[in-house]
Amino acid sequence: MTHDAKRRVRRELLARRRALTAAERDSAAAGVQGELTALVRRLRPDRVAAYVPVASEPGGAQLPEVLADALPTGAQLLLPVLRRDLDLDWATWAGPQALVAPGRGIREPNTPRLGLTAISTADLVVVPALAVDRRGIRLGRGGGSYDRALARVSATALTVAPLHDGELLDTLPAEEHDRPVRAVVTPSGGLLRLDTPSGVVPHTCAGRTGGR
Repeated sequence: MTHDAKRRVRRELLARRRALTAAERDSAAAGVQGELTALVRRLRPDRVAAYVPVASEPGGAQLPEVLADALPTGAQLLLPVLRRDLDLDWATWAGPQALVAPGRGIREPNTPRLGLTAISTADLVVVPALAVDRRGIRLGRGGGSYDRALARVSATALTVAPLHDGELLDTLPAEEHDRPVRAVVTPSGGLLRLDTPSGVVPHTCAGRTGGR
């Protein structure tokens, strides 16, 4: 029953995203990019894991470039590489010219792969979602790739899902394997942390000392 409920909600959310106009998508992308840029500049992480949004996903295709530009000198941006078993390997961002389209509707870096556990070294992890509820339960597209990846994330890392307005819901159907995220960012609502009563995000990442 939970699986069927997820499928119904997923269809509704995808239909709503497809109905967005180009202007609405561009406006949402700008809002999400601005919020995540500000977050990266506050946290000053050594390593960020993110992804390349496609189609109507919030953040826009330029999101990796925007995040990389906001990183401190020497910090790395990792992007996922989808394996045949639908698990996620990771590779370093080396600019838009190093992205390839493997034919699954996604874009991936063609730089050397770093292994499944590379995500465990990230201080900030930006993950795609169709919706998130107030508990942090995330609804993805159903492949399970990010539930496996999130299981490898450090306990000290901040996990954030970019959403369109209206995609932060009161509750979502959840299964045992679902992995929550700790925060969301929406174009109108900005950044909201879900695992603290105040919703406040710390100013620095654990492990980084000093400033630039």
